Amino acid sequence: MMHFDYSFLEKGMLPAGLVNVVEAIARLRERERQRKEEHPDGFVRLESIARVQSVKGSNAIEGIITSERRINEIVNQNSAPLNHNEAEIAGYRDALTLIHERFDVLDIRERDILRLHEIMLSYTPASGGVYKQRDNMIIEVEAAGTRRVRFTPTPAHETAATMEQLVLAYMDARSSYGVNQLLLIPCFVLDFLCIHPFDDGNGRMSRLLSLLLLYRNGFDAGRYISFEEQINRNKGEYYGALRLSSIGWHEGTNSYIPFIENFITTLLYCYKELDKRFAVVNATKASKKSRVEETVLHSLLPISKQEVCFALPDVSPTTVEAVLGAMVKDGVVEKVGTGRNTKYVKR
Repeated sequence: MMHFDYSFLEKGMLPAGLVNVVEAIARLRERERQRKEEHPDGFVRLESIARVQSVKGSNAIEGIITSERRINEIVNQNSAPLNHNEAEIAGYRDALTLIHERFDVLDIRERDILRLHEIMLSYTPASGGVYKQRDNMIIEVEAAGTRRVRFTPTPAHETAATMEQLVLAYMDARSSYGVNQLLLIPCFVLDFLCIHPFDDGNGRMSRLLSLLLLYRNGFDAGRYISFEEQINRNKGEYYGALRLSSIGWHEGTNSYIPFIENFITTLLYCYKELDKRFAVVNATKASKKSRVEETVLHSLLPISKQEVCFALPDVSPTTVEAVLGAMVKDGVVEKVGTGRNTKYVKR
């Protein structure tokens, strides 16, 4: 039987750089709290944009994609899914919505984990809400196209008991005063991924559970700057950290540090981007032209005219279009896509 030991978190065995990142997050989180009280409407606008990016990013990591237009229609519930990929996307949307609205009621309990998985797969023929019925493997495709087994997760017949131990270990560790609750989250997520408890959807579930744990512990930057999209943009580093931290996992000799560092750095990036994005969205004293420019230049992803208008509701679409045209002409940004799918990205 697998045993989980997070006692290293309270023994001062952490790199100094990691401690500095945690302190930086704490400072930015306090700034976010103050701003949220003063400008709630600004955060509502940012949340709407981030939710679309989260659904898109988390599914894209797994190769589940559709057009920008369809992503927006599905997330905003303006259209039913038309194929299998869109069914996967709609399910993630519903599970993410539940976490956004009920994170204070949900917890890391097996029944809640199974319920989220059931919701996530509710539009597909797959059986959601039950642990895997057969052993699975994590396959890696090398550059030459050769496939190899990168990691062998917990066998199916041991999964239920191992998940029970994981949940109990997390609950025990979070009750310890000496354990940093933020650093505990990626430890749980890593172990969940190594167990790989479901036949389908383990990666997406790990990101949903990451958000649930972050929100429950007061770290909600992922509501406003998509945590999943940051992973998607840097998935090479993410998978590299996951690989390093899974070495020796079955023997209990693995190091959680690489995965913790990647997870915490991603969260810090979200807080930094939120800090910049909020300043742009709410800089009412700045000219409308400069606010449009800053919104585009600080966007983590190619951004459309519609998204700029949504982020800056007091700026007319005509003004947005004129500024975007001038930025393209000046070579500051370039167009990506055509027609309704046109977006703008910093050169």
